[in-house]
Amino acid sequence: MTLSMYQASAPRFANTLKNLSSILDKAAAQCEAKKIDPSVLLQSRLYPDMFSLLRQVQIASDNAKGAVARLAGVEVPKYDDTEETFADLKQRLAKTIDFVSSVKPAQIDGSEDKDIHLKLGKMEVTWKGMQYLLGFAWPNFYFHAVTAYDILRHNGVEVGKRDFIGTP
Repeated sequence: MTLSMYQASAPRFANTLKNLSSILDKAAAQCEAKKIDPSVLLQSRLYPDMFSLLRQVQIASDNAKGAVARLAGVEVPKYDDTEETFADLKQRLAKTIDFVSSVKPAQIDGSEDKDIHLKLGKMEVTWKGMQYLLGFAWPNFYFHAVTAYDILRHNGVEVGKRDFIGTP
């Protein structure tokens, strides 16, 4: 059995985004139960030079939609990064999940050797599809998703590995 580019991308991104949305539910509930201003968690960082929770979730969303769009050869949806609340972030994740889930396997399968061009700051890079997905898109996506989880866990939100990975 082989693993297709589609199976290795869109469903994986959607699954983790769904789990991240559930984690945000737990964070919002904890804020309400403990009378914590939600902006405290939304603006929390693991370290002063790192992005806040809010930005980590936005970037995870950007990575998922960007990777799927590039592999499928469609335009990357643009979001304005105006989220300010847990509800706003959940809406963004839902919109991203909808987009990622709308891409069909036939649009991504066979993209292993497709040239993927990206501008990263002043640098321009080109990868083949498989190299892009496994060596750049996945690690970048998971870095930001797990950092969002870590910020909440560090701030006492009661989440564990099962929340991040999800349950069967």
